[in-house]
Amino acid sequence: MNKVRFGIVGVGNMGSAHLRYIANHEISGAEVTAVCDINGRRLKMAEELYPSIKLYSEMDAMLDSGLVDAVLIATPHYDHPPLAIKALEKGIHTLIEKPAGVYTKQVEQMNRAAEKSGLIFSIMYNQRTNPVYQKLRDLVLNGELGQLKRTNWIIDWYRPQSYYDSGGWRATWAGEGGGVLLNQDPHQLDLWQWTCGMPVRVRAFCSFGKFHNIEVEDEVTAYVEYENGATGVFVTS
Repeated sequence: MNKVRFGIVGVGNMGSAHLRYIANHEISGAEVTAVCDINGRRLKMAEELYPSIKLYSEMDAMLDSGLVDAVLIATPHYDHPPLAIKALEKGIHTLIEKPAGVYTKQVEQMNRAAEKSGLIFSIMYNQRTNPVYQKLRDLVLNGELGQLKRTNWIIDWYRPQSYYDSGGWRATWAGEGGGVLLNQDPHQLDLWQWTCGMPVRVRAFCSFGKFHNIEVEDEVTAYVEYENGATGVFVTS
C-alpha cells in the first residue's frame, strides 16, 4: 500500500489534533479517509474542514466500510480497550491514545487480542520520540553510566484548576477513571520503565483533591525497588 488509510475514532481535543496533522499531510505515508464520533457537532466540524472524509456515528460501520487500514482511537479512557479489541478482531491495525485503559484486566485482554491478531498495535507514547529521552535511555542501556543504583523521576507537568474545570468529565472517577496517574503521567511512567526497567516492588501514597477541587488523585509519591537492589522514587502532582 502506498498510504495507510486512517479512520479516527473520537474527534475531541486530541482526536481533532490528530485529524488535522494527518489530513494536512504532516504525517508522510498516511491519510484520513473516515472519522467516527457519537457527537454530531464534532462530525459536522470534521465535515466542514475536510469534506472528502467519510463520516460515521457508529464504529462498526466504519470498520466494515473497507475504507480504513488502521484506526486511531482517541475516545475517553474507559473505551480504549473494548474499541481496540473490536478493531483488531476485524483485521484493522490499531493505535490508541494513552492511557492503555482504566482496568488492568481489560488492558490484558486488549494485549492478548493484539498478539493474537498479528496486526500492528500501539499506544500513543509519543514522548519516546524525544531525542533527550532517547539519549538518556541509550546512556543507561549501554552501561556508559555504570550500573543503575537509584532513580529519581520528578514530574513538573502541574496543571491548574482551570484545566480540570474545562470539561465536566475531567478528574472524575466516572469520566476519566482516575487523576494525575491516568491523565498526564502515563507518558512519564512509560519513560521511566522504558529507561530503567520494571521494578519488582512498589510502595506508593496518593492524595485525593489535595491541591485542586477534584475527586481523584492529584499528588502521588512512589518508592520502588529493582531486582538488582537499586531503588527509585517517582513524584508527581
